[in-house]
Amino acid sequence: MGGEYDVAIVGSSLAGCTAAILLGRRGLRVALLEANRNPAAYKRMCTHYIQSCALPTLQRLGLDSELEAAGAIRNHGNAWSRFGWVEEPEPTNRPSHGYNLRREILDPLMRRTAAKAPGVDLMLGAKLRELTRGPDGRVDGVVADRVGRLSCRLVVGADGRFSKVARLAGLPGRESRNDRFAYFASFVNVTIPHGQSVQLWLLEPDAAYAFGNDAGVTVLTAVPDKSRLPEFDDDKEAALVRMFEGLPDAPDLTDAERVSDVVGTRDYPSVTRLRIAAPGVALVGDAALVLDPVWGAGCGWALQTAEWLSDSVAKPLVTGTDREIDRAARRYQRHHRMRLWPHQFFAIEFSQRPRLNPLQRLLFAGAARDPWVADRFFAYGTRNRSPFVMLSPRMLARAARARRAVR
Repeated sequence: MGGEYDVAIVGSSLAGCTAAILLGRRGLRVALLEANRNPAAYKRMCTHYIQSCALPTLQRLGLDSELEAAGAIRNHGNAWSRFGWVEEPEPTNRPSHGYNLRREILDPLMRRTAAKAPGVDLMLGAKLRELTRGPDGRVDGVVADRVGRLSCRLVVGADGRFSKVARLAGLPGRESRNDRFAYFASFVNVTIPHGQSVQLWLLEPDAAYAFGNDAGVTVLTAVPDKSRLPEFDDDKEAALVRMFEGLPDAPDLTDAERVSDVVGTRDYPSVTRLRIAAPGVALVGDAALVLDPVWGAGCGWALQTAEWLSDSVAKPLVTGTDREIDRAARRYQRHHRMRLWPHQFFAIEFSQRPRLNPLQRLLFAGAARDPWVADRFFAYGTRNRSPFVMLSPRMLARAARARRAVR
């Protein structure tokens, strides 16, 4: 078969589809390669939670109304620690909500939208085999099952945490130990207290989540310390349900019925790449950076990073040289690093610590008692603000006063 395109995107999940839609709308010819032959394929290892940081991206794509029509729940949340509940205030200076929508609904919806975008060819069963290079060593195409060789000016790796594009392009990742593991399952007939769509319990060292989703489904998520692995090896469902027994304001599981498999992983290290761009190549989503799943940022960052890359490279892809395309990809790399590496740093630190550190204890205690602190706490927690907002003198002073007030 073969063909010539401006861009070849490897992977048609959230990041790949977002990049395809935005680049196609800019008048570019886009090959969207998907290894799976089933257009309804979806990611199973997921909290089905899109942070509010990605709401502007969804609105730009025109997909917010599509998600709501598909039953997506606008998410807001509460977080519990030993200092009590931190309740999310009405947002100020940040997006009002994100969405909870099962990936079995979300992924095919994104794929259909991408396939309808101008200039986008969705190629199912196109499993990547190799990257091709020109005489100067720059990547200039891909070879994939069912489609043969496709030439292009940029290859976008949107193929997840085990990215083959990254490996073939020489963009290695550094894994950071995670002392917790994760399991998920979907249930019906579950009521989440407080009427919220998200509840988080930080139990030190364990964590648990309840996510209210479309069609009356609640996704229960356990992120325990690895010392509890034998419990889950014996009976994953029973161990998952036990995580919620006796929790403060626990969801009512009396009539709960599981409607999905229990899925998860015994090990989920964070992955950080020093470089996410090389001549002719750029990475987005989990191919670029993998965060500890306890924070549920993967879906939102998939959408956002694809948007950042598309905005960086669209113009040079239309009118520029290969050198200008690569320069734009490096600008994207710098932006990605500036926006996400601070979050990654603090997430890695938490994934290797059984207890909250003194700073975290101060902030959780302050946020549980001061709505102003809570607002900024959630601005960071929903990835709308840098972690450094938590370290501002005013923030620390307000948190300290709130904590002392109840002693």
